[in-house]
Amino acid sequence: MKILKSKAMLFIAAGLMLWALLASACATGLTIGNRAAPTPTPTLVPGPSDQTTELFAPFWQAWQLVHDKYVDQPVDDGALMRGAIKGMLEALGDEHSAYMDPFQYKDATATLQGEYEGIGAWVNTDGKFLTISEPMPGSPAEKAGLKPGDQIIAIDGEDMTGILPELARRKVLGPKGTSVVLTIQREGEEQPFDVEVTRASINVPSVTSKMLDGNVAYLRVYTFGETTTSELRKALDTLLAEKPVGLVLDLRNNGGGYLQTGIEVASEFIDKGVIVMEESGDGTRENFDALPGGKATEIPMVVLVNKYSASASEIVAGAIQDHGRGKLVGETTFGKGSVQSWIPLVDDQGAVRITVARWLTPEGRQIHKVGLTPDVAIALTEADTQANKDPQLDKAVELLTLK
Repeated sequence: MKILKSKAMLFIAAGLMLWALLASACATGLTIGNRAAPTPTPTLVPGPSDQTTELFAPFWQAWQLVHDKYVDQPVDDGALMRGAIKGMLEALGDEHSAYMDPFQYKDATATLQGEYEGIGAWVNTDGKFLTISEPMPGSPAEKAGLKPGDQIIAIDGEDMTGILPELARRKVLGPKGTSVVLTIQREGEEQPFDVEVTRASINVPSVTSKMLDGNVAYLRVYTFGETTTSELRKALDTLLAEKPVGLVLDLRNNGGGYLQTGIEVASEFIDKGVIVMEESGDGTRENFDALPGGKATEIPMVVLVNKYSASASEIVAGAIQDHGRGKLVGETTFGKGSVQSWIPLVDDQGAVRITVARWLTPEGRQIHKVGLTPDVAIALTEADTQANKDPQLDKAVELLTLK
């Protein structure tokens, strides 16, 4: 891009940059949640209006001053443009809206190779930093002493501040036998500390199940992935054959996953009605209803949740609570109820992630930044964990077996 000298050229360039930014919003990305959207035909945004021209005058003045005055010339126009986009997204004040430069976007969207080789932990990518939801049993993460709530603030010495957690997650993955050093910020610890973890092949199901004392069925759903629904239905077949008096659905430390999977899972317990509503910025709402054929729509149930139950977990728990299908036991949930779309920018200039909607429970309750309040609030302390006690699960069983 040539240095702009005339006011007319500044305005023309302003229009071109606006077109590049706004026309790209017509392209389609992947909705975090994850619901694909139809691909519309990109359309040109009209040239800048008088109001837009006036609004952007200070920007282009600053652009010109950098080219005229900055000590180290020539400046990188591409880097300036990408920095402007990044700043614009940051100015929204929404931690879930962000910009990925072309290199980060290519890395984040590349096909995973050896996707089951890593440290073995379920993670939450919805906060400021990549956060451990729960180490998988017997995994390198568990053996290294990682705990739920641990924030990964650096990877192999590289500061993760300002790096999208999804990109940080991919940096943790790697070939089995190799090591990665994670710098951990842990609640209750004054200073961050390093943990070295040796990667391994990880192949853990997203659903586990068993029968508890009192003839109560227990289902643990760790994530909402591609195979979760089929795993859940198989587990339900086995459990329901035992004719249990009730069922515990454990969504603790479940950071979410695919929206469609969340709807499918909820539909196993709710026979009809709205599972979740999606509210757009203009106030319009789209309902997602229960799918037919649920296997456990009548059995009494209790759902376990905690502060790391997020996103699709909150959709399922909120639907069960609103429909009166079961009580929530545990702690107030994470509060991730917004929907993001990845939208590639023109000329391979990366992508923007923009919050495009919010999820509401069937009764229209807000999830985002609020979370779900349990019907029975019970904490699970570090002392409980060390003593191999689970008062939350105990309470769930008590509610289901109380005569």
